[in-house]
Formats: sequence, C-alpha cells, structure tokens
Amino acid sequence: MEQLLQTRCFNGTQFRFRHDSPLLQCAMTFSLYLPDTATADNPVPCVYWLSGLTCNDENFTTKAGAQRIASELGLALVVPDMSPRGNHVADDPGYDLGQGAGFYVNATQPPWSAHYKMFDYISDELPHLIEGHFPISQQRALSGHSMGGHGALVIGLRQPSRYSSISAFSPICAPSACQWGQKAFTHYFGRDDELWRTYDAAALIANTTARVPILIDQGEDDEFLHTQLLPDNLLQAAANYPMLTFNSRPGYDHSYFFVCSFIDTHLQFHAACFRRDRETE
Repeated sequence: MEQLLQTRCFNGTQFRFRHDSPLLQCAMTFSLYLPDTATADNPVPCVYWLSGLTCNDENFTTKAGAQRIASELGLALVVPDMSPRGNHVADDPGYDLGQGAGFYVNATQPPWSAHYKMFDYISDELPHLIEGHFPISQQRALSGHSMGGHGALVIGLRQPSRYSSISAFSPICAPSACQWGQKAFTHYFGRDDELWRTYDAAALIANTTARVPILIDQGEDDEFLHTQLLPDNLLQAAANYPMLTFNSRPGYDHSYFFVCSFIDTHLQFHAACFRRDRETE
C-alpha cells in the first residue's frame, strides 16, 4: 500500500492509502480513521462507510465530522472509493453510470464485468486487506449514503453473518423501480430480472430470514425522495422485519449537512450493536 495521508484528528489518526486491487484490476484508494485505543493487543470494531454517486473516499472523511464520535466510541472507520477508476476502466459520460457510479454490484455484462466487482471488493477483498494490516477486529458494520446506502443494505442483507449492524442515510431502496437503478442495472446485468432482485434492498428484505439491526434516516425535503430513493417500497416490503428503525427527518435534504447532523446517532447505534454481539458470544 502507498500512504497518501497521515494526520492527527480527535485522539486518533486519519490515513489515506492507495493499493492495487487484483479483483478490480486497477488502483483503489481508501481512507481509514484509527482511534488511539486501536492497538495490536486491542483491535477495534470497524464501520465501513459506502459513499454515493460522484463521490470518492474523501467526501465522507472531510464533510461528515465522524472522527470525534468514532474516537469516543473506539471505532475504526474505513471509507473506500465507490467504483473502479483508470484510463483502462470502462466509463460513460453520464454521472450515474461507470466511474463514480459502481452501485456496489458485480457486473456480468461487458465491458463492465472486467472491473466492476464492487460487491466482492467491499465484502471480501478490502476487509481482508484491512484486517491483515491494521489493529481492526472482525466485528464489522456497514453504513452509507444514497447509492452507498443501497450498497450497505444489499451487502448486509445478503451476508448477514458478517455484519453486526447496517445503517443508511437516504438510501436508494428499490433500484429496480427507479431511473438511477434501472439505467445501471441494464448496463451491468442486461435484462436479467432475477439478478436485479439480488441487488434490490426492497426485494431482499421481503424474503430474508436474517435479523441484522438496520437504522435508516431519510430527509423529508430530499429532492430525490419520491423519484429515486423510494423508501416506501422498502417499508412495505419490511412488514415482517422487526429489526428496522426508520426515521423521517423534517426539513432535511440529500446533502452532507444532513449526514453530519445525525452521524453521531448512527455510530452510537453501531457501537451498541458491537457491544451486544460481544456480550452474547
């Protein structure tokens, strides 16, 4: 790994790294926050934050204000980039497809299938790298915003044994039913409707037997609420999922002003789930 940044922050250290991903066949960056309590003798739990369309790992790191509460709670934060990148990586002129729009899926259609394997990168390759090089335990949680909220829900619901908890801000809840998701899924998967459903949080939660605690915050003034995010689809599908907490926040929009307003609540939620899991081991 190549270290790009190291700086003190709230009784911890903020890092940024670049590494070569054999899975994605390109260089990837990720940001990492480690509280001072993280040592070889005391590996700490980790929250993986998944970012939204057009973002990279630095948006959350510089805008969410999460390091202070992460330090207080003794949590590591890992923030990956959200798509493969590079001159040799397939792309599209639109902001909602290609580089900057990985949708946290394993694409099956060319040219995307060569590099767009973000589901496996987030759930397997990156945790293996992180846990092998830093004092971070195998207690993991997922969180994310918008397209990253979609990624957190889908990855967590499909692999519930790997995560203590899931949270999301303004997630794309039913990508099969919105323009963003339909465009991406058509390119990445073709017209395989069954495959689409395996990356659709509303479809997954309707049929899962998993019981991972989920926390979702949604701003009522979000400009994408009724056209792209469709939380009502998820809530209807989750009628028999008792572990879901959904907060509708009056006056809040889709921005990082919303994220930074409630990030403390989300990290406290994950810390409580980590404690619960340790006590029941």
